[in-house]
Amino acid sequence: MVIAGLRLVYLQTSQHEWLSRRARAQQLDSEPLSPVRGLIVDRQGRELARSVDCDSFFAVPTEIENVDETAARLASVLKTDGTALASRLKGAKEAHRGFLWLARKLDEAQSQAVSELKIKGVYAMQEPKRRYPNGTLAAHVLGFVGLDDKGLGGVEQIYNASLVGDAGKLLLEGDARRKSYESFGVEPKPGQSLVLTIDQTVQYLTEQSLASAVERAHAKSGTAIVLDPHTGEILALANAPAFNPNDAGRAGADARLNQALQNIYEPGSTFKVVAYSGVLEEGLGKPDDRVDCQMGSITIAGRVVHDHSPYGTLTLTEALAKSSNVAAIKMGLRLGNERMYRYIRNFGFGAKTGVELPGETAGLLRPFERWQPSSIGSIAIGQEIGVTPLQVAATYGTVANDGVRIAPHIVREIRNDDGTVARGAQAESHRVVSADTARKIRGMLESVTTKGTARAARLEGYTAAGKTGTAQKIDPKTRTYSATKYVASFVGFAPVENPSVVIIVVVDEPVGAHHGGDVAAPVFAEIADQVLPYLNVMPDEEIKAPAPGERLLAQAARSQAEAEAARAREVESDGQVKLPVVAKSVGEGDMGEIVYATAGERSLLMPDLRGRSVRDVALICAQLGLELEARGEGLAVRQSPAVGTNVEAGQTVRIEFGRSD
Repeated sequence: MVIAGLRLVYLQTSQHEWLSRRARAQQLDSEPLSPVRGLIVDRQGRELARSVDCDSFFAVPTEIENVDETAARLASVLKTDGTALASRLKGAKEAHRGFLWLARKLDEAQSQAVSELKIKGVYAMQEPKRRYPNGTLAAHVLGFVGLDDKGLGGVEQIYNASLVGDAGKLLLEGDARRKSYESFGVEPKPGQSLVLTIDQTVQYLTEQSLASAVERAHAKSGTAIVLDPHTGEILALANAPAFNPNDAGRAGADARLNQALQNIYEPGSTFKVVAYSGVLEEGLGKPDDRVDCQMGSITIAGRVVHDHSPYGTLTLTEALAKSSNVAAIKMGLRLGNERMYRYIRNFGFGAKTGVELPGETAGLLRPFERWQPSSIGSIAIGQEIGVTPLQVAATYGTVANDGVRIAPHIVREIRNDDGTVARGAQAESHRVVSADTARKIRGMLESVTTKGTARAARLEGYTAAGKTGTAQKIDPKTRTYSATKYVASFVGFAPVENPSVVIIVVVDEPVGAHHGGDVAAPVFAEIADQVLPYLNVMPDEEIKAPAPGERLLAQAARSQAEAEAARAREVESDGQVKLPVVAKSVGEGDMGEIVYATAGERSLLMPDLRGRSVRDVALICAQLGLELEARGEGLAVRQSPAVGTNVEAGQTVRIEFGRSD
């Protein structure tokens, strides 16, 4: 007894901790429990992502009598490999494990099917599963989570630590034969919630308009962003194609790519605002100053750059409205390399915007010391530089916000489980140009929508301003500019005097019509016409029925599918390209066909439009890619250019209409 007593004292003193650890390891099995992930809501408090309870199933292998039969029955319901499941169960049983996951976070139908099997040694427990009630809506903003509830994209990834909360534990007690007789646990702590800047309705309207535009243009992809220029808050960020975060595994990598901040492209003419802003800010020019566009051609460091149409002397406002490359290059030359680079950087190019989303790129911008002699000319017109749609939207937001750039952001605040605010948004801001310069640029950009290349961006009851962009893509095979692949874009804001929203639309590789004014500007108008009234923005222009010519021109520009169908050409055996002409509206029947061009030639011949209705003239001009300036009503009585004159796509034609007595 003395020896036994001494042994007990020894075991309970010097060996106490070691024996306790062995006992706990033998008697307890521990498994982590996922906490309830925090909500993600829009600016109005509407749920965009939440976690719901669903059943997960585990097995206590030592309680399963017939492993093969159990595995076969489970496999038929879980749609899994029965042999592999049996192997796992046998391995766990031989190792005397008291816990083995079978299936986690099942849907209701599968959960009920497993429960109905009533298999001894198989138990259910509830775990939270992430749900996105709106499906694909804002998928690239929200992101998605993996089976372990870890964020794998969007704000789910960036704010994973805040959303996930603190994990709990499931503890199972077993006897000496490893049979479980009790379970208990430590409850997990819910995560914090995110309040986003996006508006669910604005996001939906933007996604619908963008998806329709990409489908009509048979484009590779598209991006649209709606931004509040005064706060930097992103009201909508859409990409097409999209994906469903409820089943992100089925989506390809391309669909999950956030084009708005990962797609680097040459911005083309939308970038011209940088050079013009710098010239006005430095006192090197005024909106009504005149610049010689040299009939559409300029040579810089041995490189010849052309305009899409020959222009003579224009005011700076007219040059920007007509998107003259020659004028933009001259603005860049006035600034010089160093000052041009400084304004580019101040507008935010060459650096990440800092938006709270993963994968953002800074774009491509070389230091001015590494520019080639001709680089100032290329960069002034949006070449030799890579940007993202979000960077361009922030630049126009700077102009709309009286010259102060506010970093775009997508998270308003983080809230604790009890609803208190843990952290609010803090957006960086700095002045780029003076308020006077910004107001002048806004007026110049308005002329783009009223007299320039973006008439299809005009709105109902609101003034609008912006800039089109049409950029050729680099062919990776030839490493030169492609003749068939383009990026069409438009970025603008409305109303002009006190902008409420900045909207950018970028369409990648449209088929057929590829100019920003044809492909992207109508999408801007479609989004803005719906979003502005929804945001209770008061109209700043009298809402009136447009002139027949203007209405039909807008309809032609906004209906790309119809325009492309009407543009189909039939090549005759004599080598002539003919377009069908709509019959005269006065009831004289079909007028046949008019030869507009010969095969192999790029120039067009101005047709005789006299005697035709406004509708017919608008359709023919849309077919030829001509900009129509219609005056009056009735039938065409005078036209400029004259019949048979060589014209080019994008050229403005003036038609006067009148009624016969």
